[in-house]
Amino acid sequence: MNRHVLSVLVENQSGVLSRVSGLFSRRGYNIDSLSVGVTEDPGVSRMTIVVRGDDYILEQIKKQLNKLIDVIKVIELDPKQSVFRELMLIKVNARENSRASIIEIVDIFRASVVDVSSETLTVELTGDEDKIEAFINLMKPYGIREIVRTGLTALERGSKEIKSYKKYEEE
Repeated sequence: MNRHVLSVLVENQSGVLSRVSGLFSRRGYNIDSLSVGVTEDPGVSRMTIVVRGDDYILEQIKKQLNKLIDVIKVIELDPKQSVFRELMLIKVNARENSRASIIEIVDIFRASVVDVSSETLTVELTGDEDKIEAFINLMKPYGIREIVRTGLTALERGSKEIKSYKKYEEE
């Protein structure tokens, strides 16, 4: 099963997220990651949806998305021509004897310590999935208390914009 990253422009209205996610669940497709936010136009939101499947499944997902009235455009992002990022907050055990080494790793990863307690550090890290996973693996020996991740968000590289694509047409 191949991983596909879809960039979807939708009307910024209540119920749109529910209709899109419902479309996936009704057809038995799993969403690996979903991030949604308003765009430069307050009336439009962008969804970045990560799914796994073969070309047939991907084609069916695109067709079904385009049938939804609130969907403006659907494109698949090429990993070689796009920038993918994710945000993670991670809370790790950080007693006096380990705090300095954790902070050194945080600096190497260009992350930020965003909260400190007597027993823990909370770190904010932005990057691609490999960077996030590498950081998690380095934190495991210290003891991870909690992790929250935003899911993938993505844009095409260069001057290309999703608005420049014609609406997806059924074949």
